[in-house]
Amino acid sequence: MRVKSSVAALFLSAASGLPAQAQMSSEYTQLDSQTNCTVFAQAAEGEGDWANLVCDGWRGYPVMLQYSDARESLYYGYPPAGDMAPVWESFASFNSTGPTIEWRLEQRGEARVPVATIHRWFVSTGEGDDVQVLVVEKVGQPFEREGCAMAYVMSTGNPDANEKARNYADNLVHGFSCGDQPAIDAGSVPLPEFTRFE
Repeated sequence: MRVKSSVAALFLSAASGLPAQAQMSSEYTQLDSQTNCTVFAQAAEGEGDWANLVCDGWRGYPVMLQYSDARESLYYGYPPAGDMAPVWESFASFNSTGPTIEWRLEQRGEARVPVATIHRWFVSTGEGDDVQVLVVEKVGQPFEREGCAMAYVMSTGNPDANEKARNYADNLVHGFSCGDQPAIDAGSVPLPEFTRFE
């Protein structure tokens, strides 16, 4: 799967040490579906195994969690307006997300705005072991309700995966439109198959 040249160029400029457009920092929140999430829709008896939850994020920015058949899809920030639900983005294999979300914050004058997240996923290989993937997401803003995966960085078998994920987060977010091909940094372990459904 090839990354668009414009996306690759943005990351290469970041990796070369060129200054970022804005000062960036990180803060962390915890995701626990039992304590800081509210179920707003779920399967009735005999309708399968699915649920939709809204969870606490960073300072009023919500996290939308969709669960179905031992797979998760997450959306960070303000969701699409009206009846549109966030797109389903997940992995084809059984999966789950870790408890810690890293929010990349952009300094805008006196304010800090969360523009991207980095979240660790545990994806089944079907052979009794999980691989770990850092998924880098664009955060939906109050007036631009567009959020989606921008990059997939394998954590298993990929040295400096956290720093690579931050580079993608900081340098893709302003040039990335949902629907573009996400960047992939697989290291020595293949990235599990991922899915996106409108």
